[in-house]
Parts: sequence; C-alpha cells; structure tokens
Amino acid sequence: MAKWGEGDPRWIVEERSDATNVNNWHWTERDVSSWSKKKLEELLVGLKIKDDKGECLIKELNSIDGEASASNRKGKLIFFYEWNIKLEWKGNLKDCTTELTGNVEIPNISDENDVDEIDIIVTTKKNTEESRILKEITRLKGTKLIQEQIGKYLNFLKEECSKGMILPSAEVQSKSGTSIPSVSPKVASPKVTHQNQVNQENLKNIQIGVKIDTTTLKLNEEFKCSAEELYMTFTDPQRVSAFTRSQAILEPVAGGKFRLFDGNVTGEFVSLEPCKIVQRWRFKTWPDAHYSTVTIVLSQKSDCTKLALTQVGIPSADFERTKSGWRTYYWQAIMGTFGFGARLF
Repeated sequence: MAKWGEGDPRWIVEERSDATNVNNWHWTERDVSSWSKKKLEELLVGLKIKDDKGECLIKELNSIDGEASASNRKGKLIFFYEWNIKLEWKGNLKDCTTELTGNVEIPNISDENDVDEIDIIVTTKKNTEESRILKEITRLKGTKLIQEQIGKYLNFLKEECSKGMILPSAEVQSKSGTSIPSVSPKVASPKVTHQNQVNQENLKNIQIGVKIDTTTLKLNEEFKCSAEELYMTFTDPQRVSAFTRSQAILEPVAGGKFRLFDGNVTGEFVSLEPCKIVQRWRFKTWPDAHYSTVTIVLSQKSDCTKLALTQVGIPSADFERTKSGWRTYYWQAIMGTFGFGARLF
C-alpha cells in the first residue's frame, strides 16, 4: 500500500489482501437451485423401502419446484430453500409378481420446517388391496428414510455450497500462518504521478496566515437504499470502517471528531440531522488548521436515495484529487460494500 502523497492517491488501507467483501459485511448470495435439484434427485431416486411383506423402489423424479440459496451477511451464513417434490415408486408384495405403482409427494421442504416435520404423502395408481398394503409399507417405512435423505441434502447444502462465502481477514490469515497473496496496486501514469507531486509541493509551500486559493465541489449520486440506511452508513463507526477498509474513529454528535483512512482524512461533525450532515473536513496534507466544509443532503425517492454533496474551501491545487476521492472511496466503496448501487464498480 502506497503511503499518502507518494504518487498513488488512494485513500484506503486494505484489511484484506484481495479487497473482497471486507469484514464479510455486505450481503453476498449464491443461487444453488440447480445444484440442489441434482443433489435431491441423486439422494431420492433409487431409494429402496422394504419390510417382510414387500418392497418398493423410488424409480423416478416426476417434478421438483422451488429454489435454494446460500447467503452471507455480516459474517453469518443464511440458507434459504423451499421445495415441492413429486416422485414415482414401484414395487411388489412378497410372493406376488404383480408390479404395483404409485406416487410420493413432499410438499413442504423449507427452512421453516425441521426435517422430522416434513410431510411425506404416499398414493397408489390402482385402488386394490395389494396396492393399499404396499402403500402403507411405503408410508410407514419410507417416511423416515426419505426424511433422512433430505437431511443429508441439507448437510451438503450447508457444507458444500457455503465454501468461500466467509472470507478470513488478513489478521486471521496471518495468525493461522496462511500465506496471503499479494495484490498489485494500480500504477499511476507518469502524468498523474507528476501532477500529484506538483500538487503536494504546492500545498507544502502554503504557509499558515497566507490566503489560500480555494474552490467549491458539488457532486450528486443515487444509492439503492433508504435515506435512513445511507445516513447510518456515514455515521455508524462499524459501517464506516467497513467501506473505508480501515479502522474508523468517529463520534456522531455535533462537535464530535472523526478520523478516517488511517488518519489521512480528519475533521468534526458540525451538525447532524436525519437527512443532512455537515462536517469540517480536511486532508492530512492540507496546510495546518485549514478545513473545508462538507454538507451532505439526503433526499428519499420512491426507488432510491439521492445524495447531494457540497464541499466549500478545497485548496484549488487539490480539487481533482478530492473529487476523485469522493467518487472512488466513498460512493463506489459504499455501493460495493453494502450493495447500494444498481451497478458495482
């Protein structure tokens, strides 16, 4: 990670080497419906049910309707599944050569029911005494066996389909002795690097008490979340730490201080209202005691929240870096971390 002012204008100190889903904060979801259908068919078709009066075989999967997914939210795995399955069976009574057939329906496989609460409905295709006897064998002996097979499916779901969804932090990897692959930083072009160096030199040459040439920045962005959620994203220390990928220190009260991006951004809250945040805000490299004023206004719309930012008092030499920083390390980082964007950058 390049240090501040050494040519690379990035604000973030990475906590994960791959910069993926930092602290396992935002919702990641994996659709496992196709895998589940194959696994359930594998576990159920071919299942034999028998006692001393006869036996039957689950010979075919007629239909399977539903869906399943595995999700990670704040480091917690959540599994959703809901299935309605129809099977076909065939069998014989002992000392009887007539093949008997019927159906098995399992209508309520879901995360709301325990395995032993799953209903197994057995029917026959013919209304004969032999069919009735074999149906009862299938129901009495088969219910437990089918529930056990579904239990195996749920174990597979939780063990196999969640692999890689909870990502260890760099600290955990270090303690476990697991090597962390390096990530090559984006290399600034010579032109950009030179410009950053010029800007830094210009800022260093400004002395306290000398009038600073400043400018104003205005930005607008849309977030796919409620205004309340977005407000919390700017004022809750844990959320700020998540999208800045470094330990954020802040006191979300009027007059409260904040320290972000490993100390590269500091300031204090001037006022906090439900849809308006005003801050005194500065880069570490700005002239001593010079602060800009940042005003963030949130407007709740029917399908999104609109954010309007106005920043007054930015040293002119640092305008472009400040503008780029808000877009990259606030807007894009928030969208990528919490899923608040129609697109992920």
